[in-house]
Amino acid sequence: MCGIVGYVGFREAAGVLLEGLRRLEYRGYDSAGVAVKVNGRLEVVKKAGKLQVLAESLKERALPGTLGVGHTRWATHGAPNDPNAHPHSSEDGRLAVIHNGIIENYLPLKEGLLQRGHVFASETDSEVLAHLIEEKYQGNLYQAVRLALQEAHGAYGLVVAHQDSEEIVVARTVSPLVIGLGEGENFVASDVPALLPYTRRVIFLHDGDMAAIGKEGVRLTDLKGNPVQREVVEVDWSLEDSEKGGYPHYMLKEIYEQPWVLENTLGGRLREESATAELGLKLDPARYDKVHVIACGSAYYAGWVGKYLIEALARVPVEVEVASEYRYRDPVADQKTLAIVISQSGETIDSLEAIREAARKGAGTLGIINAKGSSITREVDDTLYIHAGPEIGVASTKAYTAMIAAMSLVAVWMGRAKGRLQDQPAAEFTAELRKLPRLVEEALEERPEIARIALKYHQASDYLFLGRHIQAPTAYEGALKLKEISYIHAEAYPAGEMKHGPIALIDEHLPVVVLTTESPLYEKTVSNIQEVRARGGRVIALATKGDSEAKKFAQDVIYVPRTHPLLAPIVSAVPLQLLAYETAVCLGRDVDQPRNLAKSVTVE
Repeated sequence: MCGIVGYVGFREAAGVLLEGLRRLEYRGYDSAGVAVKVNGRLEVVKKAGKLQVLAESLKERALPGTLGVGHTRWATHGAPNDPNAHPHSSEDGRLAVIHNGIIENYLPLKEGLLQRGHVFASETDSEVLAHLIEEKYQGNLYQAVRLALQEAHGAYGLVVAHQDSEEIVVARTVSPLVIGLGEGENFVASDVPALLPYTRRVIFLHDGDMAAIGKEGVRLTDLKGNPVQREVVEVDWSLEDSEKGGYPHYMLKEIYEQPWVLENTLGGRLREESATAELGLKLDPARYDKVHVIACGSAYYAGWVGKYLIEALARVPVEVEVASEYRYRDPVADQKTLAIVISQSGETIDSLEAIREAARKGAGTLGIINAKGSSITREVDDTLYIHAGPEIGVASTKAYTAMIAAMSLVAVWMGRAKGRLQDQPAAEFTAELRKLPRLVEEALEERPEIARIALKYHQASDYLFLGRHIQAPTAYEGALKLKEISYIHAEAYPAGEMKHGPIALIDEHLPVVVLTTESPLYEKTVSNIQEVRARGGRVIALATKGDSEAKKFAQDVIYVPRTHPLLAPIVSAVPLQLLAYETAVCLGRDVDQPRNLAKSVTVE
């Protein structure tokens, strides 16, 4: 993995490939390469390091052809170096392969190929595909790829070029691929942003799909060669949506987009007259007596907030589980269970496999997803889109708050359907939901103070984040953001757990961020702060505007506007995102592409 671009048409392919790969840099990578058909021969250039290293090499070696493939790799098998970078070539150099995913049986395949005299140039699992396809090739590239894939098992988004073919051949199982349709040119990529400079008409490939892409058209089949039909989708993102828009980083742009995103997530779904949420879903919420929430990373913390929301408003018990653990523990789920999977990309492999496990056990399945046409949307019974637009920064910001907003809608939807959320509290809660875009705008106004605090503490080697009740997940999300982009070690705990171990860490060098917004547990949280102060810890309090007491027990205070306690995590997430961002900027980190991270994890 991680970024794929392919092109056939009338433009110089190298430029199209580089531009597409640049738009996929947010996915994370450690090497890059291209293969372009030049005067009837495939020319391959690949380099470890950032895309600029490859671009500089291409300045010295012009590749004027109009058919090519390009890749940015995030290392799985083999170190991030030139030989392990994609594309991988056949021994005769006539064929080139780029591949996302993992070939699970690559070792026995490689052993067989070695016994048959093949010589390998890399340590990757992907290279076996180049050799397998080379063996099968008898003048028909499509047939050779299809036959080779009958022997390869695992996950793949595969693109293959051959110097004797005017088409590129692609195949998808698990790892996403999307075809872009043009006039006299066609494209393929692992994600939509790579296609936006050229087209918004796309086809999302399904698991088990293959395609031959030429400049005049696209042929689709399954892996057995049977024709298939897939919908042509008009992407509703503009090119400008995926650009920085004058901001120094995508992450900062996406933080500031949150008021607009919340309008999109909530807009048209709240009914004032009936104090309910109309989500346009086929699922009947009244039939379920328990909920399983399944997610990874920031989406998991959004799901944890959702647990508090659903249990408070619908009085339905909720389990929240990391997706990578869910399917391996034989979860107890049945027809009375609603399994909710949360994912920005809709392609996270652990989440995809977990929701399949829930479905096998008979659970109803609901996806809370950002990316239309993604794999999870095709697996679940129903999808609630969060409408956050393209999120390019690796560290999730606007998608996170939109996910919580979506879970708020689900809680209202379920609570009203089950008759457990009465008219008056429903009206009060939905009225507070409508205020969220404005409240987030107010929270963004605290950026100068947050930048000052970040500068003050940016040399700290550790941070501690504390929160109670529904703000406990917010503490965990704040810690995650800080370590993701600043590389500062950060831990989070429910505030009441501090004295059960973490209190031993507190000294005068430790900044402790405490979420002490207005809530029924305010006094208990203040007591936790006093325990920190007594041991010399440096307290950064996140407090509600008008809380004059906060400055008495905290060295630094970040104020957020007052909101319903159950919605505080959305407003509170914003200053924690800014704290992480400003800290990373102080330290000179690569904010949008933090080391070792990928935007979408499509392999286990």
